[in-house]
Amino acid sequence: MRIKKFFALFIVFSSMISAQAQQKKYIVHTVAFYNLENLFDTINNPNNDEEWLPSGAQHWTSKKYHKKLENLARVISEIGTNDQQKEAPVFVGGAEIENRGVLEDLVKQPKMAPWNYGIVHFDSPDKRGIDVALLYQKKHFKPTSYINIPLLIYRDQKSEDTKKDKEEVTDDKIEVTTDNRVYTRDILLVTGLLDGEEVNVMVNHWPSRSGGEKKSSPFREAAGRLARKVMDSVYKVNPNAKIICMGDLNDGTYNKSVKVGLGAKLKKTEVQPQGVYNPFEQMAKEGNASLFYRDAGDIFDQIMVSESLIKDDYSTFKYWKAGIYNKPFMIQTDGQYKGYPLRHQANEVGFSDHFPVYIYLIKEVK
Repeated sequence: MRIKKFFALFIVFSSMISAQAQQKKYIVHTVAFYNLENLFDTINNPNNDEEWLPSGAQHWTSKKYHKKLENLARVISEIGTNDQQKEAPVFVGGAEIENRGVLEDLVKQPKMAPWNYGIVHFDSPDKRGIDVALLYQKKHFKPTSYINIPLLIYRDQKSEDTKKDKEEVTDDKIEVTTDNRVYTRDILLVTGLLDGEEVNVMVNHWPSRSGGEKKSSPFREAAGRLARKVMDSVYKVNPNAKIICMGDLNDGTYNKSVKVGLGAKLKKTEVQPQGVYNPFEQMAKEGNASLFYRDAGDIFDQIMVSESLIKDDYSTFKYWKAGIYNKPFMIQTDGQYKGYPLRHQANEVGFSDHFPVYIYLIKEVK
């Protein structure tokens, strides 16, 4: 009887040792995108920033500006962190940024400074003077090249859908000049080495819905096609390139700009070589939202990955899962906009009218 018990205990003990030996360890990196909503300083620069000056409509003082920086730094430093993941995002794509100076102020904030973020930023031709940018942790990522690609769109572009559309209220107005061009944000492409492994990151902020969703749709459809061309240009250099495409697209996961222009797919099994997987489409179907408008939620903020990032081999960095960072302190708790992102108001400096989105990249440690 004692011998049987001994063998039973030996088998259980051996099974435990075997299970522990089979446990794998991974490096985990968070990749985030956040529309920083009107991150303007208080200096009168040669762009349309008059509203965001101490004497402007927003009465934007130095005190409010620094509170905004503090709020954003808190959010960014916490995106994707949990009991297992302690580090702030390795990449943060941003939109609605006035200039490089505000980013330099942001990365110096006490909650951001420990992560030693580098900055890739270009001034865009957008008439509001807002740009996109990429922040990256210098200890993990070494940029090897970066470029801004202009989106050339014109007022006379026609939509296939001619239905009348209700005007949408937005401070991101579409403006044109005498040459009929719609001046909007460039696409930012950054290539570099993430812990020694080449990764390409695209940051987008597609044209707004000013004038109505249908009327302005051709502009975003053009942005989707341009993003696809940028990806194809990367593939010409490296057919197996790893590409992360992120941004505020001003369209949902189901819109033509995303589904046709960029070619994003709902399911991993639908993604062909050099194709695009969009994890936020399923999240949208489940009722999640990164912003709200007229009491309806949607996911305009998206992070998509190339087919090379969804393969099963984790010997190199691969996509793991996605999320929307919407902690209670970032949410309006009362009034007409209860449940919405807590944004800037007359008597309160909030965070943004968007929630940030993120994905995890993982790599097995040998």
